Amino acid sequence: MTVRLDDLDRKILRAIQRDASQSLDDIAREVGSSKTPVWSRIRKLRGAGIVGRQTVILDAEALGFEACFFVLIRTSEHDADWQSRFLETLQARPEVQEAHRLAGDIDYILKVRVANARAYDAFYQSLIRQVRIHNVTALLSMEELKSTTDLPL
Repeated sequence: MTVRLDDLDRKILRAIQRDASQSLDDIAREVGSSKTPVWSRIRKLRGAGIVGRQTVILDAEALGFEACFFVLIRTSEHDADWQSRFLETLQARPEVQEAHRLAGDIDYILKVRVANARAYDAFYQSLIRQVRIHNVTALLSMEELKSTTDLPL
């Protein structure tokens, strides 16, 4: 289901995706409206599923998670039982920040945040004990050049 957005909706979405902690007064002032219509629009956008949960972005490196690995996974297993076990394994691992099923030569890609290479190895050893994987390639990110959760509205 597609929800029609007007210019005010887009302005509100840009404002809250940049900083969801700002007050309704601040958002209203920024988008050139008053508080009540802004609140109504945000409620409508939440109800439509466009606006989800609010969270805080933490600094991984400041918290000691200095290594970011992109893990490429190939598997020869594609049955429903294996996929279910794989998904449960990923859901249970807090190191996995993102997981995507891909089209092409690689079946899955994971974004894994850990303290260091030793912690990655522990993650890897645990993963292959829990699910059968044909091939794993880990790529260490040397530098994050861009990271955003903002959508181009």
